[in-house]
Amino acid sequence: MDTTNANATIKCWVELYSDQLYTWAYYKISDRETAEDLVQEVFLAAVHSFKNFEGKSDPKTWLLSILKNKIADHFRKVYRTNANNTVSFNQFFGSNEDWISDQRPQQWKEDEEQHLLDNPDFKKTLTHCLEKLPANWKASIVLKFIEEKDSNEICQELQIAPTNYWQILHRSKLQLRKCLELNWFKK
Repeated sequence: MDTTNANATIKCWVELYSDQLYTWAYYKISDRETAEDLVQEVFLAAVHSFKNFEGKSDPKTWLLSILKNKIADHFRKVYRTNANNTVSFNQFFGSNEDWISDQRPQQWKEDEEQHLLDNPDFKKTLTHCLEKLPANWKASIVLKFIEEKDSNEICQELQIAPTNYWQILHRSKLQLRKCLELNWFKK
């Protein structure tokens, strides 16, 4: 790749890929300012490592891989700064990670469980409840249940021990339960 055209190429990439990178970052982070910052960091990293881009892959693919690393770094940083968050909790989940039947949120019926994610109002409430979680807790829920990543992969991505991960996941589910009971099931 000709580095004399680096600035022009990067400028072109900014025009072509900024919106797509922002959309992906916002989807992962759910915070506009952080998503914008991460996209800027991607292009700064691209400028600094442009000479390493050999053109064997599509520029968008290369930029997305940089963005994925920036997002992982963001979650690691947030996790480290929020590592001391605690919440009191009881045992609400069985060994298979499902609610213990008598500990289900109030008014939660089995048939409703199948259709809740089809309800736009419930999705809005769920998103609201997820936003109230500390960032590292939210990351564990998103990675586990939305992206359906393996727990070992999540531990590696967040750079946490498996026991710590399970505790975070447990506490996250408790907080989500409490928030959903207050904002959805008690309506």
